[in-house]
Amino acid sequence: MGILYDDAVIIRQSEIEGEPSIITVNCTDKTGLGCDLCRIILFFGLTVVRIDVSTDGKWCYLVFWVIGKQSTRWGLLKKRLLDACPSCLLASDIQYYGFQLQPPRPPDVFLLKFCCHDRRGLLHDVTKVLCELELTIKRVKVSTTPDEKVMDLFFITDTRELLHTKKRQEDTYEHLKVVLGDAMISCGIEMVGPETTACSQAPSFLPDEFTEEMFNMDSPDECKIGSVAFRTPSITMDNLLSPAHTLVQIVCQDHKGLLYDIMRTLKDYNIQISYGRLTTQENTECELDLFIMQADGSKIVDSSKQNALCSRLRMELSRPLRVAVVSRGPDTELLVANPVELSGKGRPLVFYDITLALKMLNSVIFSAEIGRYMIGDREWEVYRVLLDEGDGLSISREEIEQAVWKMLMSWQ
Repeated sequence: MGILYDDAVIIRQSEIEGEPSIITVNCTDKTGLGCDLCRIILFFGLTVVRIDVSTDGKWCYLVFWVIGKQSTRWGLLKKRLLDACPSCLLASDIQYYGFQLQPPRPPDVFLLKFCCHDRRGLLHDVTKVLCELELTIKRVKVSTTPDEKVMDLFFITDTRELLHTKKRQEDTYEHLKVVLGDAMISCGIEMVGPETTACSQAPSFLPDEFTEEMFNMDSPDECKIGSVAFRTPSITMDNLLSPAHTLVQIVCQDHKGLLYDIMRTLKDYNIQISYGRLTTQENTECELDLFIMQADGSKIVDSSKQNALCSRLRMELSRPLRVAVVSRGPDTELLVANPVELSGKGRPLVFYDITLALKMLNSVIFSAEIGRYMIGDREWEVYRVLLDEGDGLSISREEIEQAVWKMLMSWQ
């Protein structure tokens, strides 16, 4: 049976507003664990200001210093972090590796379908409710009818794995009813099979100006969007300092999800981190030292592998997402794309941030879609939002692009 350790995840909340809380994770190690933990921390809206990582390849010890909010649900965060740990049991190697070889069961997909009267900010309010309920949006199709009604189709999965129960469905309905009020006309939730999910796949067409300009960036020196500029990160590798590890040193501009972007890149390359430390300087610049090795326990000495990893890290930190505002006939379309992990997971809260930025701009959304596309050798999650210009667009396309970027990056 093993011994269950209650201290696999310890959270020490800060008693002073603005001071970091400390999250300690002490558990069995696995390649990509840091990425999985950072993804959860990002989903809960926390900002990582410092991190220490150490592991011997079997057991790891991670400490995150994070800035939370008054609304942070610390108890739920601890539960989700515990769920991500490979094992909270002290077991034999045979028991542990047998557990690891069992592939995870794909989550059930549900269709949330509702019709309501339209209003500004509606889509963000619904997205916020789903995030609070831990319902992950996999795909969405939103359309507005001529009589100003909205038909929303959300393909969702449930982190709590309870959406098949009547109680969980009724709870979801009640939360939506609080937000929508008398505007709600109908609402239903049903489990759907793979054939229904396949029918919801996005069409293959993307605007040429979006694919050519936004995805043809092999080695950007500097990227600028209106007044929003990305500074080129400094990435160096050293094989002399450590006899067993390759040292990667990164100095870059800070942004929301920075640590997740680094960790997911290393996870996709099957790179293991033995020791790491991140510090932030005045909330604008980050310095990160990582002692890494390949899956076979060797250093990265091949120059082509070094260059490939440095190039990918530089790209992910220069442009972690893609944003463009383009013409779609007489209308204006906002497109946002983020790379999908090889595990199939997308970046959390992207749709939340997009809809919040548009709500703050007082923009009207006519339709919205989320789909996945293979572009080059990578899979991308693409968010397409068609803006309603019925009364004329009161703000410029550049202003829309800047506002969405700043919200996604958490820049003022």
